[in-house]
Amino acid sequence: MAIGEELRSGCFWRGVLAEASATLIFVGVVLGASAAPGPLAPALAGGLVAGALACTLGAPQANPALTLALLCTRKLGALRGAAGLLAQCAGAVLASAATRLVLPDDASLITRVSAAGTAGQALAWETFATFQLALVAFAAADRAAPQGGLALGSAVAAGALAAGPFSGGSMNPARSLGPAIVTGIWDDHWVYWLGPVLGAVLAGLSYEFVFAPGASREKLGACLACRDVALVETTSPSPSSPSARGPPAPPAERGQGTA
Repeated sequence: MAIGEELRSGCFWRGVLAEASATLIFVGVVLGASAAPGPLAPALAGGLVAGALACTLGAPQANPALTLALLCTRKLGALRGAAGLLAQCAGAVLASAATRLVLPDDASLITRVSAAGTAGQALAWETFATFQLALVAFAAADRAAPQGGLALGSAVAAGALAAGPFSGGSMNPARSLGPAIVTGIWDDHWVYWLGPVLGAVLAGLSYEFVFAPGASREKLGACLACRDVALVETTSPSPSSPSARGPPAPPAERGQGTA
């Protein structure tokens, strides 16, 4: 679809609005729960709202790391990906600004590296936590499981609980970007982009080219060479390829869940 035609599409703008709305809701809920002491409240709140959004808004990503993973695995077009990223960041900033107005102390809004740890440790935990979240998101979207929302919510909560003592358990660059913009505190902010993006991209590549039912070396080669992966799926004779079991599904530009 041409860029001009896509920009005139109502489906395109509904998707952008869904990303902005879902990120605003997700970040707002997590920040509100962060006012409670300890990591349990924001972890549970994030998991519950992620599962709910996945079941109601057509599984928006609401997470720049997941959107970039979809772009790297060629499951999302560049225009939709760029618009989604801007919408997610805008939603996160709006949620952070609104939350800061009603909370007495904005220190709880910021994701911080643990005083007892290092930025390197926080980076490792953010990468690991986002890897498991993105792996669940890709698998849930690919298999269209009815319990996909529960799986996504559980992955968000588990990742936040595991990484929380070391990095705050962000797993979402937008969740860290919004508070950083409204408070002006950017300490170790790079951790919350590099870790989640690295984890999500590694998970996306691992699922698509290793664990997915249609995974094959041909698909991996096509992705690395920037060729059409769908064409390889259609022509590949591999037993693991969808073409060996019937006509392939159309290329998806759908969400991979909420986080």
